[in-house]
Amino acid sequence: MPLPIEDYALLSDTESAALVGRDGSIDWLTFPRFDSPACFAALLGAADHGHWQIAPATAVRRVERRYRPGTLVLETVFHTDEGSVAVIDCMPLRGRALDLVRLVEGRSGRVPMRMDLTVRMDYGSIVPWVRRIDGDLVFVAGPDALRLRTPVEVRGEDFTTIADFAVPEGTRVPFDLVWYRSHLSPPPASDVPTAVEATERWWREWSQRCRTVGPWTEEVRQSLVVLKGLTYAPTGGLVAAATTSLPEAIGGGRNWDYRFCWLRDATFSLLALMDAGYTDEARAWRDWLLRAVAGRPDQVQIMYGPAGEQRLTELELGWLPGYEGSRPVRSGNGAHDQLQIDVFGEVLDALHQARVAGIEPDAEAWSLAKALVGVLERCWSEPDDGIWEVRGGRRHFTHSKVMAWVAVDRAIRSAERFGVPGPLGRWRALREEIRADVLAHGVNDDGVFVQSYGSRELDASLLMVPLIGFLPASDPRVANTVAAIERELTVDSFVYRYRSHPDVDGLEGGEGTFLMCTFWMADNLAMLGRVEEARERFRRLLAIRNDVGLLAEQYDPVAGRMLGNFPQAFSHVSLVNTATTLAGVDGTHRRADDTG
Repeated sequence: MPLPIEDYALLSDTESAALVGRDGSIDWLTFPRFDSPACFAALLGAADHGHWQIAPATAVRRVERRYRPGTLVLETVFHTDEGSVAVIDCMPLRGRALDLVRLVEGRSGRVPMRMDLTVRMDYGSIVPWVRRIDGDLVFVAGPDALRLRTPVEVRGEDFTTIADFAVPEGTRVPFDLVWYRSHLSPPPASDVPTAVEATERWWREWSQRCRTVGPWTEEVRQSLVVLKGLTYAPTGGLVAAATTSLPEAIGGGRNWDYRFCWLRDATFSLLALMDAGYTDEARAWRDWLLRAVAGRPDQVQIMYGPAGEQRLTELELGWLPGYEGSRPVRSGNGAHDQLQIDVFGEVLDALHQARVAGIEPDAEAWSLAKALVGVLERCWSEPDDGIWEVRGGRRHFTHSKVMAWVAVDRAIRSAERFGVPGPLGRWRALREEIRADVLAHGVNDDGVFVQSYGSRELDASLLMVPLIGFLPASDPRVANTVAAIERELTVDSFVYRYRSHPDVDGLEGGEGTFLMCTFWMADNLAMLGRVEEARERFRRLLAIRNDVGLLAEQYDPVAGRMLGNFPQAFSHVSLVNTATTLAGVDGTHRRADDTG
């Protein structure tokens, strides 16, 4: 049985990822990429689906853990009656191999330890061929191979690798697990203590570049480290989460693969990175964006693979029982071919914000922007699948129309501010047409923005209206919408996206509150002048982070537990952006005012 989601910590080498539990078990590991089939998949099943645990072989009285400051180097300390021992875990960056290293350090006494390593390739479905080569243990299954190097004597039991050893105070025991292509020679082994030190140094140097963000600089710094950990370094693409199929409701079927790059992440990520001073990462994301959407603009997708792959075929992995019985487990994401008109707004806003931030202009970026506006001219008035990727049929989602307005508005702003060419007269007329359409059909008789034209349903995506400058926060329709969402979609300060129901989204089962929407509520409260309420809402959000500062996608305020894929980039991006907003003297949201 996997642990509660909040009991896990992220490891990343900015190409692949692992999740480590408080019990010292790595229950999720993907090599060589974030979206590769996992070789440890106990997170979505049981220990026999693959895991690697190193922990005391005696009763544990207390567990303390932390990331070493500004890093993704995890230190877990187990306290027992026999003494205390630390397990230090990390995935070295930019080394000679893709590997995961673990260093066991005796802190006091003499602690008996046990290692339990179960390798199962392809999401727990394949038992590898195991053999000893030059003193190492090698696991091979088709194209993939793992090599374990450690001075500890290991043995096999029931297709699992076991080791029993003791760690006296002051001693260190290294473990190095390396992935490589099975038809090639294995890469040289890492010196584990040196690899830990080099990885810690790399992360510290990166995170120390973070600008000061008022009273929440450390919280922002840690969230930026998470975002860096979710960035696929070879291309600059940012995956939405490190996992697949962690449920939005325990036992439910709303379980999706989030190990891909959504275009709408562009604006949020760019803002977070640029505000913190990370222009290189923002530039890499901009360039990834251009490569990913290259070709015919009318074929633009809402998401791509980490390197820009377009085919993300969704499969169900029937042999996995799912996290706490939450089925199905999915690989791939069938929403990749949906029509979501809002992504045009996100892309155009991202490109505009990059220019405002001083990232050097790119002629191809402007050509893409103009081409996307041309596509939008033809499709903005069509129904679409919406920001939440519902599977209940297309509708005229109000948020999608608002973001269509954003796309045209940002194209106009770029042309006006930077002198790049464009048919401004036609664009200005289109902008006004979209605005008039939204205000005529997307607002009900009570002056509240609704989920879709002709509907009475509320939708927290409409909290974006003042954040992106469609209406000023002083407009009564903004205040009315905020009040309605507070009244009908909020539980204990946490905000639901909408009231989930098959008639609304075509899906069975419920879900938790959505953390990104709760951050948006804090932004809205600040813009409405309710600054102390906004700060209190933000403090509530900070308080539900786990002990190493991580957030999932959703939260159950009744059960007090996280839900959904983990850690979630959108949650951490929103934390950074809200902290930046609240640190401002006037509560202005960056996207509503791009004067820089």
